[in-house]
Amino acid sequence: MDDNDHRAIANRMDLFHQQEEGPGMVFWHPRGFVLYRIIEDYIRGRMKQAGFREIRTPQLLARDLWEKSGHWEKFANNMFVIDDDDERAHALKPMSCPAHVQVFNKRVRSFRDLPLRLAEFGACHRNEPSGALYGLMRTRSFVQDDAHIFCAPDQIEAEVARFCRMLFAIYDDFGFREIVVAFSTRPDKRAGSDDAWDRAEAALEAAARAAELDYRIDPGEGAFYGPKLDFHLRDSHGRDWQCGTVQLDLVLPERLDANYIDSDGQRARPVMIHHAVLGSIERFIGMLLEHHGGDLPLWLAPDQVVVANITDASLDYARDVASGLEADGLRVALDLRSDRIAKKIIDARTMGIPVLAAVGEREARDNTVSLRRRDGSQQVVALGDAADVLTP
Repeated sequence: MDDNDHRAIANRMDLFHQQEEGPGMVFWHPRGFVLYRIIEDYIRGRMKQAGFREIRTPQLLARDLWEKSGHWEKFANNMFVIDDDDERAHALKPMSCPAHVQVFNKRVRSFRDLPLRLAEFGACHRNEPSGALYGLMRTRSFVQDDAHIFCAPDQIEAEVARFCRMLFAIYDDFGFREIVVAFSTRPDKRAGSDDAWDRAEAALEAAARAAELDYRIDPGEGAFYGPKLDFHLRDSHGRDWQCGTVQLDLVLPERLDANYIDSDGQRARPVMIHHAVLGSIERFIGMLLEHHGGDLPLWLAPDQVVVANITDASLDYARDVASGLEADGLRVALDLRSDRIAKKIIDARTMGIPVLAAVGEREARDNTVSLRRRDGSQQVVALGDAADVLTP
């Protein structure tokens, strides 16, 4: 296994593991789950700012719902199916979109309610072939940052444009600067009429132009219910990874009888826009680890600082420093082993910790810390200033 493989990076950083008893599943370790939650909370905050309201929908849904939506015909072979005693089959959800339509349908909606933006960290299960499983890149259990917008036709362009602006800003924050956009058109096997597809493709193309996207055409690669824009991130090794997506759907609202009352008091079908920024969070973490080689930016690092004592005489001061940095909002590890400071520096580097705060008798006397960054730079600062220096 290559040293830059995300599985090798995760092993040395103690982030997660996988084993035969849970094929295609992930056992997140404490440091790995800290990273997971940082990313989840970051996306949650971004979605809230963009006007999305978070929901949670069931993991297990009856077969007849999947048949109505069309997913049973398309994905049944990749769904985990459970037959109840009453012989009514249920399946673990491979995606969240039919469940989000149920939330929309639960109330009478007015045109004044639109656009309605819903988001969910949806836990999904897909029975991928064992030979296709590959670390975090292809799993059987994963979480999607799933989002859906229910809107009127004249709101499509604005909604797609605002989501794309957010998406590009998020990718930039994670360190991805090169993004390739693909416009995926109707596949041979699809649901919906040709007229519906004509309207959907024209509307999404207009929205892509309004968002000033430079895109290529991927013929036949659309979802079975609608055309889509896929966003491919280019990592530091020149590899492209498909992550985000914007999908325009006129089919599921029809199949699942979603409607709202328009300004004339008549029932109308909403347009459903499917969104994801990261796609699978697991897969995105794998990409992120390989893109940065495990050297995550300070804001993403599970442990941002490790406080290490130089001698036993500074043990108490090291504990005080760690407590102070934690109180200032930093994620702090404490290394009080009897090893030499050089060994602690190497171990911190191996674990991907961006900063080591070394404290000895001099630092204890002067109430300072010696900050050593992963690039080799060093800086002695007053303890009260350390958090501001690290997170300006």
